[in-house]
Formats: sequence, structure tokens, C-alpha cells
Amino acid sequence: MSRVPVLEIGGTHVTAAVLDTASARPAAQAVVRRPVPADAPAGELLDAIAAVGAQVDAPAGAHWGVAIPGPFDYETGVGRFRGIGKFESLHGVDVGAGLLVRLPGAPRRISFVNDADAFALGEYRAGAAAGRRRVLCVTLGTGVGTSFLDDGRPVLGGPDVPPGGRAHRLTIDGLPLEEVVSRRAIRRLYASTAALPGDGDLPDVHEIAAAARGGDGPALHTLRYCFGALGRALAPWCERFRPDLMVVGGSMTGSWDLLGPAVREGIASGGPGTAPPAVTAQRPADAPLIGAAHWTLRAPAVALRERT
Repeated sequence: MSRVPVLEIGGTHVTAAVLDTASARPAAQAVVRRPVPADAPAGELLDAIAAVGAQVDAPAGAHWGVAIPGPFDYETGVGRFRGIGKFESLHGVDVGAGLLVRLPGAPRRISFVNDADAFALGEYRAGAAAGRRRVLCVTLGTGVGTSFLDDGRPVLGGPDVPPGGRAHRLTIDGLPLEEVVSRRAIRRLYASTAALPGDGDLPDVHEIAAAARGGDGPALHTLRYCFGALGRALAPWCERFRPDLMVVGGSMTGSWDLLGPAVREGIASGGPGTAPPAVTAQRPADAPLIGAAHWTLRAPAVALRERT
């Protein structure tokens, strides 16, 4: 059995686990999830992340896998968070070096992987994407994450994928994609369409979805427009990459019965046969952990920098 300690760093939380890569499951009683202060100074934030890692039984001298959102330099372990509203204090900080001296058991190495790629790799290893050659994985949370897998490897460049393999870098209707489809964009459009007052808390996405199921016109319009736009943005890349399957994860998939038709319709606007079959993730909770663990096993092949 290969036991690999991993961290999944999200915008508001950190999850730590020890993965058995043979079974693709966390070791028994070895998953810990805790909130982290995303706006804290760098030292305090790294302390909080490492404190979560210290709560799992990591082998001594382990090679850790860390799934973390971008912008991030995954080869050097340096944060590039600037102007995105989270982890700003880690901009320019050597996160890898900071975690190596803080994590328990004197770890020998850390390999970083984009969180969307980690999710995709987890679904490929043990979920809905298993056995598929070309897969488009999409995560719908506070923003949009994508990973284009070819034989289990993220495709990060070339003519068949968006720049860096990341759809959030695209534009649609003259705007950056995440200004059209993201948690904040969806809430903002609904408030405008429903003529809600500008002050006070706006309904969240799951509340907008509930209103849409009840026949609320502004809610239906909001979801159809936002997720249709996502489909239209993905359409040319589906036509080029030709995925066998699209796997969707993230917090918004609880409303996939409403969102899915709009996404598929948007992709289909690219032409006949453009829209791949779409399913929701089979391992939504632990796919990023599984993916991060398997990433460490092949890290030398992708020239991640070793730290000793």
C-alpha cells in the first residue's frame, strides 16, 4: 500500500487526508477539513494550513501532494495571487518552502497541482471519468474550473484547449467568463433581473435554483443565460478537443437538473455533435484528494522541483 498525505486548499477551507493509492480511498479516519483565514498574513495562513495537515497520520519523510487553485506557479511552489480576493498575502511567497518547515514528519518533498486538475485526475482514477480517453472536467463553485484530460494527463497547451487549459481565461459576450458565470455574477444578474434592492444579502445560487424550480421568471432567465453562456464559451473547445465525456463537479451540481440543459444547449450551438455526454462527479468530495495523491506518484515525469 502506498500512503500519500495530501492537502486540498480551497478559498475558505483546507482538507487534509492520507490516501491509499491502491484503493483510491482515504485511510481510515484520516480526513480532516477545517476553515482557514484566506485574508490572513502569509505566516498566519501557512500556519493554519499546516495545522490541518498535522491532524492526519502522515508517514515520516513523506512526499505530500497539494491541490491549490490558481494563479499559482505549480513548478516552483510560489503563489501568484493578486487581485482575486483570496490568498493575497501569498503573492510572491514560496508556499512550498513555507509548508515544508511547518508540516509534520519532516516531509521530503511537496508537489503542487491545480485544484481542477486534481479533481479531474481523481474522477479519472476512481470516478465517472474512469476508462475514458479524452475528458473535459468542469467544476462549478465560486468560479469555473476546467481540466482537459488526455489519457489521464492534463493538457495545458496547444490548439485544442483554451490558454493553459483554463476556461476561466475565456471571454463571452465581451466579458471575462467569470463576470458572466460565477457565484457573484449569477447573484448579481438575478438581483438586477428581479429588481431587488441593492442593499442587503442577495439570494445565493441554490436559492435562485429553488426559485427557478418554482417557476420564478427572473431565476429561470438568470440560470439559462449564465449557464448557456458557459456552454457557448466551451463550444469551440469541445469541437476541437472532442471529449468523450464531460464530468461536472463543485457545489452547484446540486442544481444540475436546471443548469445542465442550459450548458448542453450552449455547447450544441457550436454545431452538430459538439456537445459530449455530461454526467456529475461520482467522487465529488474526495476526487481532488485522490488526484493530488496520484499526481505525487508521477511528479518526476513532469519536472516538478524537488525540495530537500
